Amino acid sequence: MTTTTPTAAERRPLEPKGRRSLTRRKSPLLTILAILTLPYFLLPLYWLVVASTKTNRQLFSTFGLWFDDINLWSNLTAVFSAQGGIFWTWIGNTVLYAGVSAVGAAFLATAAGYAFAKYDFPGGTLMFSIVLGAIMVPTTALAIPTYLLFAGVDLTDTRWAVVLPSLVSPFGVYLMRVYAADAVPTELIEAARVDGAGELRIFFTVALRLVAPGFVTVLLFALVATWNNYFLPLIMLSSPDLYPLTVGLAQWQSAAAAGSGGQVLFSSVITGSLVSIVPLIVAFLYLQKYWQSGLATGGVKG
Repeated sequence: MTTTTPTAAERRPLEPKGRRSLTRRKSPLLTILAILTLPYFLLPLYWLVVASTKTNRQLFSTFGLWFDDINLWSNLTAVFSAQGGIFWTWIGNTVLYAGVSAVGAAFLATAAGYAFAKYDFPGGTLMFSIVLGAIMVPTTALAIPTYLLFAGVDLTDTRWAVVLPSLVSPFGVYLMRVYAADAVPTELIEAARVDGAGELRIFFTVALRLVAPGFVTVLLFALVATWNNYFLPLIMLSSPDLYPLTVGLAQWQSAAAAGSGGQVLFSSVITGSLVSIVPLIVAFLYLQKYWQSGLATGGVKG
Protein backbone atom coordinates (compact mmCIF):
# COMPACT_ATOMS: atom_id res chain seq x y z
CA MET A 1 0.00 0.00 0.00
CA THR A 2 1.53 3.24 -1.11
CA THR A 3 0.99 6.61 0.48
CA THR A 4 1.34 9.96 -1.18
CA THR A 5 2.60 13.06 0.53
CA PRO A 6 0.15 15.94 0.19
CA THR A 7 1.48 18.95 -1.59
CA ALA A 8 1.73 22.43 -0.06
CA ALA A 9 -1.40 23.53 -1.89
CA GLU A 10 -3.30 20.51 -0.55
CA ARG A 11 -2.08 21.11 3.02
CA ARG A 12 -3.24 24.75 2.91
CA PRO A 13 -6.59 25.09 4.69
CA LEU A 14 -9.50 26.07 2.53
CA GLU A 15 -10.48 29.71 2.87
CA PRO A 16 -14.07 30.89 2.84
CA LYS A 17 -15.34 32.01 -0.51
CA GLY A 18 -15.88 35.58 0.65
CA ARG A 19 -12.31 35.79 1.97
CA ARG A 20 -10.82 34.44 -1.24
CA SER A 21 -12.69 37.06 -3.21
CA LEU A 22 -11.06 39.80 -1.12
CA THR A 23 -7.52 38.66 -1.92
CA ARG A 24 -5.68 41.66 -3.26
CA ARG A 25 -4.21 41.09 -6.69
CA LYS A 26 -1.24 43.14 -7.79
CA SER A 27 -0.91 44.31 -11.36
CA PRO A 28 2.54 45.58 -12.37
CA LEU A 29 1.06 47.40 -15.38
CA LEU A 30 -1.48 49.30 -13.28
CA THR A 31 1.21 50.12 -10.74
CA ILE A 32 3.44 51.57 -13.46
CA LEU A 33 0.55 53.59 -14.91
CA ALA A 34 -0.31 54.95 -11.47
CA ILE A 35 3.30 56.01 -10.89
CA LEU A 36 3.46 57.68 -14.31
CA THR A 37 0.24 59.64 -13.78
CA LEU A 38 1.06 60.64 -10.21
CA PRO A 39 3.17 63.69 -11.20
CA TYR A 40 0.29 64.98 -13.33
CA PHE A 41 -1.81 65.39 -10.18
CA LEU A 42 0.88 66.29 -7.67
CA LEU A 43 3.03 68.71 -9.69
CA PRO A 44 0.49 71.58 -9.73
CA LEU A 45 -0.06 71.20 -6.00
CA TYR A 46 3.68 71.15 -5.38
CA TRP A 47 4.16 74.28 -7.51
CA LEU A 48 1.39 76.02 -5.56
CA VAL A 49 3.09 75.23 -2.26
CA VAL A 50 6.46 76.44 -3.53
CA ALA A 51 5.03 79.61 -5.10
CA SER A 52 3.18 80.46 -1.89
CA THR A 53 6.52 80.87 -0.12
CA LYS A 54 7.81 83.49 -2.55
CA THR A 55 7.39 87.22 -2.80
CA ASN A 56 6.00 88.91 -5.87
CA ARG A 57 9.52 89.58 -7.18
CA GLN A 58 10.70 86.01 -6.55
CA LEU A 59 7.76 84.61 -8.53
CA PHE A 60 9.26 86.08 -11.71
CA SER A 61 12.96 85.86 -10.94
CA THR A 62 13.54 82.42 -9.38
CA PHE A 63 13.05 78.80 -10.42
CA GLY A 64 9.38 77.94 -9.99
CA LEU A 65 9.79 74.38 -8.73
CA TRP A 66 12.17 75.04 -5.87
CA PHE A 67 12.18 77.09 -2.71
CA ASP A 68 14.13 80.31 -2.32
CA ASP A 69 13.59 82.48 0.74
CA ILE A 70 10.59 81.25 2.72
CA ASN A 71 8.09 84.10 2.96
CA LEU A 72 4.95 82.07 3.61
CA TRP A 73 4.08 83.79 6.88
CA SER A 74 4.36 87.27 5.39
CA ASN A 75 2.25 86.18 2.42
CA LEU A 76 -0.43 84.79 4.73
CA THR A 77 -0.42 88.02 6.71
CA ALA A 78 -0.86 90.02 3.51
CA VAL A 79 -3.72 87.78 2.35
CA PHE A 80 -5.72 87.98 5.57
CA SER A 81 -5.15 91.71 6.06
CA ALA A 82 -5.76 92.90 2.49
CA GLN A 83 -8.75 95.22 2.00
CA GLY A 84 -9.64 95.19 5.67
CA GLY A 85 -9.52 91.40 6.00
CA ILE A 86 -12.11 90.69 3.33
CA PHE A 87 -10.51 87.28 2.73
CA TRP A 88 -12.08 86.11 6.00
CA THR A 89 -15.49 87.14 4.64
CA TRP A 90 -14.87 85.23 1.43
CA ILE A 91 -13.93 82.12 3.41
CA GLY A 92 -17.09 82.36 5.49
CA ASN A 93 -19.23 82.82 2.38
CA THR A 94 -17.61 79.83 0.67
CA VAL A 95 -18.08 77.59 3.71
CA LEU A 96 -21.72 78.66 3.92
CA TYR A 97 -22.42 78.16 0.22
CA ALA A 98 -20.60 74.84 -0.04
CA GLY A 99 -21.77 73.41 3.29
CA VAL A 100 -25.47 74.17 2.88
CA SER A 101 -25.47 73.23 -0.80
CA ALA A 102 -23.58 69.96 -0.27
CA VAL A 103 -25.78 68.73 2.58
CA GLY A 104 -28.97 69.86 0.84
CA ALA A 105 -28.01 68.41 -2.54
CA ALA A 106 -26.94 65.09 -0.98
CA PHE A 107 -30.17 64.79 1.01
CA LEU A 108 -32.44 65.67 -1.92
CA ALA A 109 -30.52 63.34 -4.25
CA THR A 110 -30.74 60.53 -1.69
CA ALA A 111 -34.47 61.00 -1.19
CA ALA A 112 -35.15 61.18 -4.93
CA GLY A 113 -32.87 58.25 -5.75
CA TYR A 114 -34.49 56.11 -3.06
CA ALA A 115 -37.95 56.97 -4.39
CA PHE A 116 -37.01 56.12 -7.97
CA ALA A 117 -35.44 52.83 -6.85
CA LYS A 118 -38.06 51.53 -4.43
CA TYR A 119 -41.39 52.99 -5.51
CA ASP A 120 -43.49 52.41 -8.61
CA PHE A 121 -45.53 55.49 -9.44
CA PRO A 122 -47.06 56.91 -12.64
CA GLY A 123 -44.51 58.81 -14.70
CA GLY A 124 -41.56 57.54 -12.69
CA THR A 125 -39.70 56.22 -15.72
CA LEU A 126 -40.30 59.44 -17.65
CA MET A 127 -39.15 61.59 -14.74
CA PHE A 128 -35.99 59.54 -14.31
CA SER A 129 -35.31 59.86 -18.04
CA ILE A 130 -35.59 63.63 -17.67
CA VAL A 131 -33.07 63.47 -14.82
CA LEU A 132 -30.67 61.51 -17.03
CA GLY A 133 -31.14 64.08 -19.79
CA ALA A 134 -30.39 66.91 -17.37
CA ILE A 135 -26.96 65.38 -16.74
CA MET A 136 -26.08 66.10 -20.37
CA VAL A 137 -26.84 69.82 -20.07
CA PRO A 138 -23.77 71.92 -19.15
CA THR A 139 -24.27 74.02 -16.05
CA THR A 140 -22.87 77.07 -17.83
CA ALA A 141 -25.71 76.83 -20.37
CA LEU A 142 -28.21 77.21 -17.53
CA ALA A 143 -26.45 80.13 -15.86
CA ILE A 144 -28.10 82.91 -17.86
CA PRO A 145 -31.65 81.45 -17.66
CA THR A 146 -31.10 80.94 -13.94
CA TYR A 147 -30.01 84.55 -13.57
CA LEU A 148 -33.10 85.81 -15.40
CA LEU A 149 -35.31 83.61 -13.23
CA PHE A 150 -33.78 84.88 -9.99
CA ALA A 151 -33.78 88.46 -11.22
CA GLY A 152 -37.52 88.15 -11.76
CA VAL A 153 -38.05 87.38 -8.07
CA ASP A 154 -35.41 89.86 -6.79
CA LEU A 155 -33.04 87.20 -5.46
CA THR A 156 -29.92 88.23 -7.38
CA ASP A 157 -27.03 89.55 -5.28
CA THR A 158 -28.19 87.44 -2.36
CA ARG A 159 -26.84 84.23 -0.87
CA TRP A 160 -29.96 82.38 -2.03
CA ALA A 161 -28.89 82.98 -5.64
CA VAL A 162 -25.89 80.70 -5.07
CA VAL A 163 -27.36 78.17 -2.66
CA LEU A 164 -30.67 77.32 -4.35
CA PRO A 165 -29.30 76.36 -7.81
CA SER A 166 -26.58 74.28 -6.13
CA LEU A 167 -29.19 72.10 -4.42
CA VAL A 168 -30.03 70.44 -7.73
CA SER A 169 -27.77 67.49 -8.58
CA PRO A 170 -29.06 65.28 -11.43
CA PHE A 171 -25.93 63.13 -11.33
CA GLY A 172 -26.42 62.68 -7.59
CA VAL A 173 -29.98 61.48 -8.16
CA TYR A 174 -28.78 58.97 -10.74
CA LEU A 175 -25.98 57.76 -8.48
CA MET A 176 -28.27 57.32 -5.48
CA ARG A 177 -30.93 55.58 -7.56
CA VAL A 178 -28.40 52.97 -8.65
CA TYR A 179 -26.93 52.64 -5.16
CA ALA A 180 -30.25 52.43 -3.31
CA ALA A 181 -31.55 49.74 -5.65
CA ASP A 182 -29.00 47.26 -4.25
CA ALA A 183 -28.18 48.70 -0.83
CA VAL A 184 -31.76 48.74 0.50
CA PRO A 185 -33.41 45.29 0.36
CA THR A 186 -37.08 45.39 -0.53
CA GLU A 187 -37.75 42.67 2.03
CA LEU A 188 -36.44 44.94 4.78
CA ILE A 189 -38.80 47.72 3.73
CA GLU A 190 -41.76 45.34 3.67
CA ALA A 191 -40.83 44.00 7.11
CA ALA A 192 -40.76 47.55 8.48
CA ARG A 193 -44.19 48.19 6.97
CA VAL A 194 -45.54 45.03 8.62
CA ASP A 195 -44.24 46.36 11.96
CA GLY A 196 -46.30 49.50 11.42
CA ALA A 197 -43.55 51.94 10.36
CA GLY A 198 -44.55 54.74 8.02
CA GLU A 199 -42.73 55.56 4.81
CA LEU A 200 -40.91 58.57 6.26
CA ARG A 201 -39.79 56.58 9.29
CA ILE A 202 -38.54 53.76 7.06
CA PHE A 203 -36.54 56.23 5.00
CA PHE A 204 -34.95 58.05 7.94
CA THR A 205 -34.32 55.07 10.25
CA VAL A 206 -33.64 52.25 7.78
CA ALA A 207 -32.84 53.38 4.25
CA LEU A 208 -30.77 56.43 5.12
CA ARG A 209 -28.37 54.34 7.18
CA LEU A 210 -27.92 51.76 4.44
CA VAL A 211 -27.21 54.35 1.75
CA ALA A 212 -24.86 56.41 3.94
CA PRO A 213 -21.77 55.66 1.76
CA GLY A 214 -23.60 56.89 -1.32
CA PHE A 215 -24.82 59.92 0.61
CA VAL A 216 -21.24 60.81 1.54
CA THR A 217 -20.14 60.32 -2.07
CA VAL A 218 -22.75 62.74 -3.39
CA LEU A 219 -21.94 65.14 -0.55
CA LEU A 220 -18.26 65.16 -1.55
CA PHE A 221 -19.09 65.75 -5.21
CA ALA A 222 -21.48 68.59 -4.35
CA LEU A 223 -19.04 70.09 -1.87
CA VAL A 224 -16.21 70.24 -4.40
CA ALA A 225 -18.50 71.50 -7.18
CA THR A 226 -19.92 74.33 -5.10
CA TRP A 227 -16.58 75.21 -3.51
CA ASN A 228 -14.97 75.56 -6.95
CA ASN A 229 -17.99 77.15 -8.62
CA TYR A 230 -17.00 80.39 -10.29
CA PHE A 231 -19.40 81.28 -13.11
CA LEU A 232 -22.66 81.14 -11.14
CA PRO A 233 -21.51 83.45 -8.29
CA LEU A 234 -19.85 85.72 -10.84
CA ILE A 235 -23.10 86.49 -12.65
CA MET A 236 -25.35 86.35 -9.58
CA LEU A 237 -23.38 88.50 -7.14
CA SER A 238 -22.20 92.09 -7.38
CA SER A 239 -21.37 92.87 -3.74
CA PRO A 240 -17.79 91.96 -2.70
CA ASP A 241 -19.06 91.05 0.77
CA LEU A 242 -21.02 88.16 -0.80
CA TYR A 243 -18.22 86.80 -3.00
CA PRO A 244 -16.91 83.26 -2.49
CA LEU A 245 -13.19 82.58 -2.67
CA THR A 246 -13.22 81.80 -6.39
CA VAL A 247 -14.69 85.15 -7.41
CA GLY A 248 -12.74 87.12 -4.82
CA LEU A 249 -9.38 85.67 -5.86
CA ALA A 250 -10.27 86.24 -9.51
CA GLN A 251 -10.90 89.91 -8.73
CA TRP A 252 -7.48 90.16 -7.11
CA GLN A 253 -5.92 88.45 -10.11
CA SER A 254 -7.59 90.90 -12.49
CA ALA A 255 -6.34 93.84 -10.42
CA ALA A 256 -2.81 92.42 -10.37
CA ALA A 257 -2.79 91.78 -14.12
CA ALA A 258 -3.97 95.34 -14.73
CA GLY A 259 -1.11 96.72 -12.65
CA SER A 260 -3.23 97.99 -9.78
CA GLY A 261 -1.38 96.87 -6.67
CA GLY A 262 0.48 94.25 -8.65
CA GLN A 263 3.47 94.43 -6.31
CA VAL A 264 1.59 92.42 -3.72
CA LEU A 265 -1.44 90.83 -5.36
CA PHE A 266 0.25 88.10 -7.41
CA SER A 267 1.71 86.45 -4.31
CA SER A 268 -1.55 87.09 -2.46
CA VAL A 269 -3.58 85.33 -5.15
CA ILE A 270 -1.33 82.28 -5.08
CA THR A 271 -1.19 82.09 -1.30
CA GLY A 272 -4.95 82.60 -1.10
CA SER A 273 -5.41 79.75 -3.58
CA LEU A 274 -3.34 77.48 -1.35
CA VAL A 275 -5.43 78.42 1.68
CA SER A 276 -8.65 77.82 -0.28
CA ILE A 277 -7.87 74.16 -1.01
CA VAL A 278 -6.94 73.24 2.56
CA PRO A 279 -10.58 72.88 3.76
CA LEU A 280 -11.36 70.60 0.81
CA ILE A 281 -8.42 68.34 1.64
CA VAL A 282 -9.45 68.20 5.29
CA ALA A 283 -13.07 67.43 4.39
CA PHE A 284 -12.07 64.63 2.03
CA LEU A 285 -9.65 63.05 4.52
CA TYR A 286 -12.31 63.17 7.23
CA LEU A 287 -15.18 61.83 5.14
CA GLN A 288 -13.33 59.12 3.22
CA LYS A 289 -13.33 56.77 6.20
CA TYR A 290 -17.14 56.68 6.13
CA TRP A 291 -17.08 56.36 2.36
CA GLN A 292 -14.53 53.54 2.14
CA SER A 293 -15.83 51.61 5.15
CA GLY A 294 -19.35 51.65 3.77
CA LEU A 295 -18.29 50.61 0.30
CA ALA A 296 -16.16 47.81 1.72
CA THR A 297 -19.11 46.58 3.78
CA GLY A 298 -21.28 46.53 0.68
CA GLY A 299 -18.56 44.81 -1.31
CA VAL A 300 -18.62 41.66 0.87
CA LYS A 301 -22.37 41.61 1.17
CA GLY A 302 -24.08 38.35 0.31
